[in-house]
Amino acid sequence: MASQDWFDKDFYKVLGVAKDVSDADLKKTYRKLARQYHPDSTQGDPAAEAKFKEISEAYAVLSDKEQREEYDQIRAMGSGSARFQAPGPGGAGGFEDVFSRFGRGGSPQADFDDLFAMFGEQSGGRFGSGRFGQPTGGFRGFGGPQRGADVTARTTLDFQTAVKGETITLQGEDGKPFKVKIPAGVSDGQKIRLRGRGRPSPDGGESGDIVVSVTVRPHPVFTRDGLNLRVTVPVTFTEAALGATIEVPTLGGDPVKLRVAPGTPSGRVLRVKGRGVQSSKGTGDLLAEVQVAVPAHLDDRAREALERFHELEPKENPRADLMSKARE
Repeated sequence: MASQDWFDKDFYKVLGVAKDVSDADLKKTYRKLARQYHPDSTQGDPAAEAKFKEISEAYAVLSDKEQREEYDQIRAMGSGSARFQAPGPGGAGGFEDVFSRFGRGGSPQADFDDLFAMFGEQSGGRFGSGRFGQPTGGFRGFGGPQRGADVTARTTLDFQTAVKGETITLQGEDGKPFKVKIPAGVSDGQKIRLRGRGRPSPDGGESGDIVVSVTVRPHPVFTRDGLNLRVTVPVTFTEAALGATIEVPTLGGDPVKLRVAPGTPSGRVLRVKGRGVQSSKGTGDLLAEVQVAVPAHLDDRAREALERFHELEPKENPRADLMSKARE
């Protein structure tokens, strides 16, 4: 997302929170709004869907400490300055954000980079093989030409794009678009190095690199757990007690059927093999956590049936073990 968009959009206003909102209150507010405007709750209302995307975008920025600080600085400056900096010698000032035209597809271009050929570790300590770790704007040796300055950048991906992978189009400093293949499995906070896309050398040496820090927007249903995907699946009390076959959503695909065994408690995890993240590092699973939904409203007949069940159910105290351990 380009910084001029950050300048134009008031994410605090979108979420209806103060600028000094705490992380806990921010998360609480987002969850409330996400439930209210989620497409499953609004039955295809285009305005609600647009609002849902807007609040998800706002939360993705404000929930990230570094992005929130940068957003506050950009808003305070009173202009949409670029989100790139070229640190080190020869790196004076910023330039237009190469991600200002971040999008999918784009015009054909002969220049094609594979991000994961230069995949870095999230810690930032090293970026794989090659000349990674070379000081920004440094020399390759005494008397050698000076290497161009590296440029740092941020970009935000949809959850499904990060999991499934996609080819996107970015815009370089020279204004020319180039395609980048994002393989499956990009993680939130991942740092990626694009060779030769930074500042040119002032004396004929190698160009610098672009080091991209990726933020992944949260998904309203799925979360990442390494290569696994997690989803919470509500079931009724009778489905959990008597057993049932239920449908569970998958990311970007058809739902799958799972068997809930009789007597399944809340919190039990059902595993669907091979429906997680498929990347070069392996394939994960879909982990469906069962959550027993308690009905908020009962009519008279349902209440009478539950009262009869209460008289017949085993008189074991499910909290007995908890109480005894608490006294230890």
